[in-house]
Amino acid sequence: MNTGLFRLVASRIAIAILTLAFVSAAVFIGTEILPGDVAEAVLGQNATPEAVAGLRQVLHLDQPAYIRYFRWLGGLLSGDPGRSLVNDLPVAGLIASRLPNSLILASVTAVVCVPIALVLGITSAIWRGSFYDRAASFLTMSVVAVPEFLIATLLVIVFAVNLRWFPALSFAAGIVSLDQFFRLFALPVFTLSCVMIAQMMRMTRAAVIDTLRSSYVEMAVLKGARPMRVVLTHALPNAIGPIANAVALSLSHLLGGAIIVEIIFNYPGLARLLVDAVSTRDMPLVQACVMIFCLAYLFLVMIADIAGILSNPRLRHR
Repeated sequence: MNTGLFRLVASRIAIAILTLAFVSAAVFIGTEILPGDVAEAVLGQNATPEAVAGLRQVLHLDQPAYIRYFRWLGGLLSGDPGRSLVNDLPVAGLIASRLPNSLILASVTAVVCVPIALVLGITSAIWRGSFYDRAASFLTMSVVAVPEFLIATLLVIVFAVNLRWFPALSFAAGIVSLDQFFRLFALPVFTLSCVMIAQMMRMTRAAVIDTLRSSYVEMAVLKGARPMRVVLTHALPNAIGPIANAVALSLSHLLGGAIIVEIIFNYPGLARLLVDAVSTRDMPLVQACVMIFCLAYLFLVMIADIAGILSNPRLRHR
């Protein structure tokens, strides 16, 4: 790796770190301005003012916000995001019990979605304007227009309630066979895949079409290169950057879409833990979960950005 390329990659990593620092301040301020009081929520409506004041002092809620922010930020950097205000358990332990489930769901969805979306996007770009391209575009546009909660609800009604092919609830523990794994993950993965495949396919198609219209591809066609050679040798290598961006942005959709899926299918993942924490005003848990989502999103975007730099000579020599 030459000096210029190393400087570009280092600058992208530095920007990601600065963005994460800004996001941490935004997350803390956002949770601070939420209405209600944590101490009153924990003690209930019949709590005396003295008890509420005592609990606020124990939880350090009586300290200025900037002191609590730096205390919280220091804990995050040292791997200790604090303790839950509801059950007094370590936040790190609560997240560690749910994060593997979310990673399993996201990994299975990515394994299913990425190959299908790339094949559909690349073939639609190659045969653009054909019946296949128009049918794929119509189908993906139709799927994108349908909200995920509606897709999940319809799947539950049809395949779980009426046909009874799959269970309505999903969980990640206690799976002993491949058949059981398929039955439990089929509906959540299908729900997430519908929108992800549609988005990824359309962005991949646009990136490949843009590359196919470039001058060097036209020159290869004029020299008599076969269509498959034009696509595999000239178009795809130069479209890796935009395709990587499309994949990263689509995978980041898993973070938001997983919330709806985990709620509907009662899946014990990190998104479900976040929703439960918001309902009980467990702010340390909310802040830690949101920071993990932001960190994952920034990581995906940074990887896509670096992949674009490494695959594009023009970006490498800026």
